[in-house]
Amino acid sequence: MEDQLTILQEFLLIIQDSVIGYGPDILGAIITLIVGWMLAGFFKGLVTRALHRVPNMDETLVPMLSSMVKYAVLIVTFVAVLSQFGVETTSIIAVLGAAGLAIGLALQGTLQNIAAGIMLLMLRPFRKGDFIDASGIMGTVEAINLFTTDMKTVDGVYMAVPNSSLWNSNITNYSRNPTRRIQQVMGISYGDDVAKARGVLLELMEKDERVLADPAPQTMVSTLNSSSVDITMRCWVKTDDFWNVHFDILEKSKEVIEGAGMSIPFPQQDVHMHQVENK
Repeated sequence: MEDQLTILQEFLLIIQDSVIGYGPDILGAIITLIVGWMLAGFFKGLVTRALHRVPNMDETLVPMLSSMVKYAVLIVTFVAVLSQFGVETTSIIAVLGAAGLAIGLALQGTLQNIAAGIMLLMLRPFRKGDFIDASGIMGTVEAINLFTTDMKTVDGVYMAVPNSSLWNSNITNYSRNPTRRIQQVMGISYGDDVAKARGVLLELMEKDERVLADPAPQTMVSTLNSSSVDITMRCWVKTDDFWNVHFDILEKSKEVIEGAGMSIPFPQQDVHMHQVENK
């Protein structure tokens, strides 16, 4: 029993000496971590506000650059903490190099996301506010971060997409160009006047102020289907007006066709029955 008490006393003395010897360093390291974390958030916010005041600054660059500043401050804080315990700078660099290599091998996918994010910012296939489709990943771009791109789907759902997934996909940007072409098909019966139908549909597009005069709207017979003559309507509009004009023309084209005394056929089949006499 006395031996156990002696061992316990020696253990407590060792702890006491360690606390006395390393206490200031541990306290300094904790304070450095707290201050470094606060400074990282402060400088991130400062850079964000400064970039927002820069004329013609692309909104997609702001979160990426501010995040890089934050992580740079955190790395400096980590080095300062190690120096509290007497670790030399050369040793710190060696440790960081070894740790970076190990982390790089373990987190290849994460590093790919960082590299992909940098390439997306350099080549600019899309910007904040653009509506894109990247091999089925569809939504409005809200921000390009260090690892992911924040998007909002058409039904308002938040989506965080890894940057590498976007970089390795075919990207269709529906918002990039200032104008877009609307193309719709309207079918009429074979007994209707094709020239008259083309005329009323062309007039419908020309009367809409949102339809651009150059290139001029067009109508043409595109297909002779089994139950209808298909007339294709084409017009150009501003990208922001695309969907409103699309739905308006689709609704009004039915009204003008029927108002002109023509009909819109639907697929149908005639079944002829023959009675076979028994012999």
